[in-house]
Amino acid sequence: MKKLGILAVALLAQVTFAQTNRFVYQVTSKPDINNKSDIKTENAYLDISAEKSMFYSENRIKRDSVMKANFQSGGARGFNREQMDGLRTNINYSIEKNKKDQKIIYKDRLGRDQYSYEEDRPLNWKILSETTKIGDYKVQKAETDFGGRKWTAWFTTDLPYQDGPYKFSGLPGLVVKAEDSIGDYSFDLMKNYKISDFPEMVTFGNVMKVKRTDYVKQQEKYKTDPASFMNSQRGGGGISAPMRIGGGGNQNPADMRKRMEERAKEEAKRNSNPIELK
Repeated sequence: MKKLGILAVALLAQVTFAQTNRFVYQVTSKPDINNKSDIKTENAYLDISAEKSMFYSENRIKRDSVMKANFQSGGARGFNREQMDGLRTNINYSIEKNKKDQKIIYKDRLGRDQYSYEEDRPLNWKILSETTKIGDYKVQKAETDFGGRKWTAWFTTDLPYQDGPYKFSGLPGLVVKAEDSIGDYSFDLMKNYKISDFPEMVTFGNVMKVKRTDYVKQQEKYKTDPASFMNSQRGGGGISAPMRIGGGGNQNPADMRKRMEERAKEEAKRNSNPIELK
């Protein structure tokens, strides 16, 4: 009986350790450089397990779920444009941090394909002596310069994690709050709970593994001329067949292409003040 009791405790500890912890952050941003009064707020998840962590938009998962259901139905459901517009996100990227090798992998979609790169710039933190309390957590102040912005972070050692939202890592605790010096971006921890496992991310198009500098070049090409960029991804063929959108019937390929180009240009304008300036 004693052995069975020890085994049960060991199994329980194993299950508890295997669980994934989800931290919900409120992300506030001013993505339009020409309209700083247009403040965007949305939730993002930082899911942490013993092996890795992932940071991504809450709306991204909801959109993926809608799109996956549509594809599984063979397009019979169609896309509800109003529903999809309601799930728009300014966090189109996802970030994975590998605990074993300390690699940070950034993934984002440009046009049709998904680009992936390994972050090659270390975050050099200056840990300060200043402490305070945010919510239930005692936190300590730290600063770093990254991506052309000066960041202030508040981290806690009350939780057994050394991680944070976005690419923030390398501190001896979990980042509870992070904000840049001019107030364009901030990340605030709202709550946390356990989930059974990481969600499945839907990937469309090709996955292009590149260096960060190459990704930046491709991103600039996409912003400058989205039509040419998307056509080059399709080998110059563009959209060549009618498509069914949201129950609205077949769309002419030329009309569909024009809509995609306009949407890409609007997106570039809306995101003229990116989180990383260089």
